[in-house]
Amino acid sequence: MKLLRPTSPGQRQRTIADYSSLTKKEPEKSLTFGRKRRMGRSKQGRITTRHRGGGNKRLYREIDFKQNKMNIPGKVISLEYDPNRSSFISLIQYHDGEKRYSLAVKNMKVGDPIITSEDAPLTDGNRLPLAKIPTSFFVHNIELQPARGGQIVRSAGSSAKVMAHEGKYTHIQMPSSEVRKILSTCLATIGVLSNPEHNLINYGKAGASRWRGIRPTVRGSAMNPCDHPHGGGEGAQPIGLPYPKTPWGKHALGKKTRKKNHATNKFIVSRRVKK
Repeated sequence: MKLLRPTSPGQRQRTIADYSSLTKKEPEKSLTFGRKRRMGRSKQGRITTRHRGGGNKRLYREIDFKQNKMNIPGKVISLEYDPNRSSFISLIQYHDGEKRYSLAVKNMKVGDPIITSEDAPLTDGNRLPLAKIPTSFFVHNIELQPARGGQIVRSAGSSAKVMAHEGKYTHIQMPSSEVRKILSTCLATIGVLSNPEHNLINYGKAGASRWRGIRPTVRGSAMNPCDHPHGGGEGAQPIGLPYPKTPWGKHALGKKTRKKNHATNKFIVSRRVKK
């Protein structure tokens, strides 16, 4: 993380990620394409997620979440910034000449070798079936179903821990502290993801949020009663309710959103620890 000189009020508290490890500014042209963002709207044009809109234009980088080039060695040829995700990305060139983007591992450097194989060395960046990864190893970009590609543990600085092997399942401790069973034939990449200080970044000014497509949020207590359950009253008032509510009268805090009889409940060994 990098502190900026306080040359203006917006710069005084602002921090940015440390980009000194990145080696290339322009992305690989063959792996990029334009993508229209929906700005929090459904196909019908209705707002389904509030406070989204605007933001800088982004070029989408095609990321290889499957990493399914089995037994073909590759080499890291560049480390790059991706505006579409929190972690950095690495450009891999395989021995057959093909180039692919993948999520960069912490402390990865240009020239590092990587491979996807059942017999791959247990080093950061290599991809193996969970059955071949010993306990206490940290992994990321984990498949939930074989050959579908990594679906979980993909954000900056995150990792999951291999806890145990039991029959055809491997017990994985998620970043939330939940322990769940995943098929041992699913692939996972060894190591902790790059940019671990992403959650400590201070935008410093409202404009930095607008660059990211985040629009302002108004407190419910600052509204009128016709606009929000928390609204109304002369001056600052308590909400006057037994629990906070959304603008539509639903529970705003502490409401469980997972279905009681969810089909994947049988794979959860222990629930996350509430903080």
